[in-house]
Amino acid sequence: MFLESCIILINVITFLLFGEDKKRARQNKYRIPERTLLLFAFFGGAFGALIGMKTFHHKTRKRKFRIGVPMFLIMQLLVLFFLFVLHNS
Repeated sequence: MFLESCIILINVITFLLFGEDKKRARQNKYRIPERTLLLFAFFGGAFGALIGMKTFHHKTRKRKFRIGVPMFLIMQLLVLFFLFVLHNS
């Protein structure tokens, strides 16, 4: 239950970060560094990042986001699958 809660939380936070960065971009304000967005995506928030990219039409032209975020998601899904398989075997 703890792992599931952490995964949900990091994805919600990542989604909100993408939305906030898009809002700041429109207002020409200080932006959230790309490195921060990618780190949140890498450390469990890839699904939230991908949904944020689609919802806010944000970072969709940047190659490192267009390729990196889906790769992070695949890696995270594989890790979760193996954790599930090992835990239930």
